[in-house]
Amino acid sequence: MMKCRNTGNPEILAPVGTEGSLEAAVYAGADAVYFGAGACNARRNAGQFTGEKLTEAVRFCHAHGVSVHVTVNTLVRDEERKDVADTLTEIAASGADAIIVQDLTVMRLAKQICPELQLHGSTQMAVHNVAGVKMLEDLGFSRVVLARELSIDEIRTIREQTHAELECFIHGALCMSASGICYLSAMLGERSGNRGMCAQPCRLPFVCNGAEYALSLKDMSHIAHYGAYREIGITSLKIEGRLKSPEYVAAAVDAVRRVRDGEPYSEQILRDVFSRGGFTEGYYSGKRNHTMFGVRTQDDAKRAQSVLSGIREMYRGPRSNVPVSMHIRIAAGVPSELTADDGTHLVYACGDVPEPALHTALTDASVQKSLRKTGGTPFSVDTVQCEIGEGLMLPAAALNALRRKTLDLLYEARANAPDRAIFTPDLTISGEPRNTAAKLCVRFASYEQFTDDPSIAFYSLPVDALSAHPECITERAAGEIPILVYPDEEPSMAETLRDLRARGLRYALAENIGAIRTAKAAGLIPIGGCGLNVTNSDAIEAYREMGLAALFVSFELSAPKIRDLKSAVPLGMIVAGRLPLMQLRSCPARSDKGCGGCSGRPVVTDRKNAVFPLVCRERRYSTLLNSVPLYLCDKPLPPLDYYAVYLTIESRDEAAGYIHSALAGDPPDMPHTTGLAFRKLL
Repeated sequence: MMKCRNTGNPEILAPVGTEGSLEAAVYAGADAVYFGAGACNARRNAGQFTGEKLTEAVRFCHAHGVSVHVTVNTLVRDEERKDVADTLTEIAASGADAIIVQDLTVMRLAKQICPELQLHGSTQMAVHNVAGVKMLEDLGFSRVVLARELSIDEIRTIREQTHAELECFIHGALCMSASGICYLSAMLGERSGNRGMCAQPCRLPFVCNGAEYALSLKDMSHIAHYGAYREIGITSLKIEGRLKSPEYVAAAVDAVRRVRDGEPYSEQILRDVFSRGGFTEGYYSGKRNHTMFGVRTQDDAKRAQSVLSGIREMYRGPRSNVPVSMHIRIAAGVPSELTADDGTHLVYACGDVPEPALHTALTDASVQKSLRKTGGTPFSVDTVQCEIGEGLMLPAAALNALRRKTLDLLYEARANAPDRAIFTPDLTISGEPRNTAAKLCVRFASYEQFTDDPSIAFYSLPVDALSAHPECITERAAGEIPILVYPDEEPSMAETLRDLRARGLRYALAENIGAIRTAKAAGLIPIGGCGLNVTNSDAIEAYREMGLAALFVSFELSAPKIRDLKSAVPLGMIVAGRLPLMQLRSCPARSDKGCGGCSGRPVVTDRKNAVFPLVCRERRYSTLLNSVPLYLCDKPLPPLDYYAVYLTIESRDEAAGYIHSALAGDPPDMPHTTGLAFRKLL
């Protein structure tokens, strides 16, 4: 794997969506780039690098000392596994250094195809705590891209307790929801962010407590805090923006490089090239308030035109920053010889035979002058050793030609793909289609909704509710671990789960990959919730191997595709209830005076006056619910093991009504949606 050329400093990781932005990133001083290859990446609308274009991009980067990380970070369906395997084979053959992964199917295929290819856990995996990083370490990931919602203190805590390389975003757009668990675009427009097709409906004029654009955050810019990330020991600092222009990429890379090198940078240039009314450091500092919100205006767009030409000067040509040692030998009667060594590759070339000097003989100084002219290449000459016979002459043109020939050979040596073992994967899917009579299960949001109806096969309650009401602990109970548990909450959560285990609880509902490890550490058997985004049979098998007793598939998966899933563990799907569309750490209901006066149940309204309830989670985060409940109980459904009623804001009587209707298969008597069960999702 290519190594960051700035030892001791975090690498500068730049976004690439086009060949133009690739050159901009490399020439502006990036240490690494990331881009997509094929359809399975989280920015499918950005330019893709496939085939010869992929190979040439990797060659270009490696020759300039830049690592390549390829995004294969969308959710996969069963029928796409062959295409994913072909893409991974192509990536491995290209010499790329790492792949960025969300779906465990991609992880499993990559391990089969090329064990040498490094695995990086995507921010789409919503890893935001110590348990999440350790879970990916256990799975063989060498690096984890942390959630953008973390503060610097939380990142420090994670760094102190884990071993994997950590990658953090330092500049660029912020998603309103925790990444990977946003379903707004899918539910409203059938364009899934988890499939790389997000339509960004959050940038539309949603209103909350009188504030417009209540789901649109300003871009982050933490570049001024580069030193804090370096002090913590962060491996990579990532710039968001694969859909942005080459000028944007170059300006952001140049700014980070300047701070790294102890030089001043212009935040105004960054703001001019792209911002949404300025930048925010709300997540970095932990001061998550109304000042984080913003939208791009016409004035923002106009300012960009005034700085573009100046930014282009930042990436007109390569930086000569790959150090090379040279050794030249010029002796009478034999061709001149030049070797070049970059520390990894050693190349050798022959040039013209020297002639006796008629006037001025060659000197070390005159030879070095010619050899150090490396402009237009990625190389800079560190040292030159000269062995020059007395009284010899070689024209400068001959020395220049020898230098070019040797550096061309070095460029090729650096650009060539490494010799890797690449294998053909086994695409056989384990398990069988589920063909059972489904039992009803219920996710209760609170004790106030709870009913111990014997018709319910099993149920979940939040762990806090079970702690307060241990009488609800039965053989049919699971404790729901919050989907977001930040580092300072992990010790108390672990203690709560151990206490519940001692009281007889056997199962825990895990909506996040880190929660699986947390549950198992407490002696509980994990059940996978919809937040794990299971969309294919191979991921089901991966979770079975991790010890999960049952799984609920993603509600982004259509009923026909759910029907075709194969599994060796019980499967379920949500059939009724308000679906969680976003998990928000920056609450749009928070005023400039904080949370005072808030009921904990504010609403967000869209431009069509649809009302989306917002549920506060103990002021730690909020959940945006769909404007109408899902209801599928009267529809032909896949023959699974469990159908789930997902309760959220319902009263006790309303909850009982949902359960009765689900058991009876009654038609709905309320406004509702069938969600994505019978729609085609992009």
